[in-house]
Amino acid sequence: MGLTVTPLDAADLPTLDAAYRIAEAARAVDEPDLPPTCRRRFEALLRHPMPGIDGRWLVARLDGEPVGWLRLHLHTLENTENASAELVVDPIHRRRGIGRALHEHGVRLLREHGGKRLVGSTAAALPGAEGPVFPGAAFAAAVGAKPANADVRRRLDVTALDRPRLAALLADARAAATGYRTVHWRDHTPDEYVADTAHLEGRLLLDAPMGELAWEQQKMDAQRKRGVERALDARGVRRYNTGAVHEASGRLVGWSQLSLEASSTEHAWQQITIVDPGHRGHRLGLLCKVANLAYALGHEPALRTVDTWNAAANDHMIAINEQLGFRPVAGSVDWQLTI
Repeated sequence: MGLTVTPLDAADLPTLDAAYRIAEAARAVDEPDLPPTCRRRFEALLRHPMPGIDGRWLVARLDGEPVGWLRLHLHTLENTENASAELVVDPIHRRRGIGRALHEHGVRLLREHGGKRLVGSTAAALPGAEGPVFPGAAFAAAVGAKPANADVRRRLDVTALDRPRLAALLADARAAATGYRTVHWRDHTPDEYVADTAHLEGRLLLDAPMGELAWEQQKMDAQRKRGVERALDARGVRRYNTGAVHEASGRLVGWSQLSLEASSTEHAWQQITIVDPGHRGHRLGLLCKVANLAYALGHEPALRTVDTWNAAANDHMIAINEQLGFRPVAGSVDWQLTI
């Protein structure tokens, strides 16, 4: 029978089970310090894509046995010439041409849709640190992709959190934020702030360093923002949010979010933290992030670890994270292939 590559049918539960097992086997080898992949989220990526995403999954089988998969996100609202790719091969079947077969199918699919670029990320050593070439990076280079941006994952050990220092940081940030107040919410943005959070989320790629990535600003509005929330609900993701409201205008001008997967009580991800350019200089980013961490900890007593990704060049956000106690633990590289 040999090697075959076919689309993944969402109704094919045995193949979906196998794809999940492959994802877990790869995580245990490539990123062993991260918690197990959330099964509910894994399936929901297929069944409930984000607005503006046309998701395609391909499965590679060796003599009928699933041994790898490719998840391709075709973008339909912006970045329509790009596709985000995640390619995973079972570690016991690597270096047998499976990844290349999946890649070639993905390139053909992208060409059929008029696309020009594939973008994906691989594990890497921390910037400036010596270490082995990770298999994913070697593969990306072998297929002709170019490194376009470097990222660093930082981790906060909640069990060692200096809570008096956290309280002092919060007090200092509040003192600098005269004329602003904080608001908190779980999961769904209050109606009065949904347009403001959509505006902030939409401009994120203008603020975060993107290196050489050819990536457009996201076209985010209130309707799309609600669609994003529905997709996250389907994945079982719990979200804790803190915003900074400009009292004179009533607008929400700063925002930070922390999330937990459905399967996790001990691990969280620090997500977006952003401040509108016209309101910077008042320590609102620090205010939102510190206040939101305290808010989440008040609802998640079992939380032990928080991870976050930042572009290696994002000095401002890195400085805030390190004030809270985040420390570098892993690197990654965003690769871009022009076809």
